[in-house]
Amino acid sequence: QVQLVESGGELVQAGDSLRLSCAASGRDFRTYKMGWFRQAPGKEREFVAAMAWSGVSTAYADSVKGRFTLSIDNAKNTVYLQMNSLKPEDTAVYYCAAVRAFGIPTMTSAYAYWGKGTLVTVAS
Repeated sequence: QVQLVESGGELVQAGDSLRLSCAASGRDFRTYKMGWFRQAPGKEREFVAAMAWSGVSTAYADSVKGRFTLSIDNAKNTVYLQMNSLKPEDTAVYYCAAVRAFGIPTMTSAYAYWGKGTLVTVAS
């Protein structure tokens, strides 16, 4: 069992930066792959980025490549999503997720554990 708690979402202006945090706890959570997903109003939940705790392997959605960056603080058991050059279309509830898997899964259905989400609103 893995517990995930997201934080950091807020209202920002287009072009601003924001860093989301995902605090992980539970048994053997460092053996899991960690993902970020988002869900905009009226839309399906979509993949944003994912990585292994080692930090060696990462994956990003095309829509965020070059703008969003994942990082890990092992001392704090926390995964971060640094979001730069934010656009209004980045507005969504952002969720942290975890799964034990080979590779870096990008499908929503692959992930077993989810946080409750944090809202990011980007004003134009």
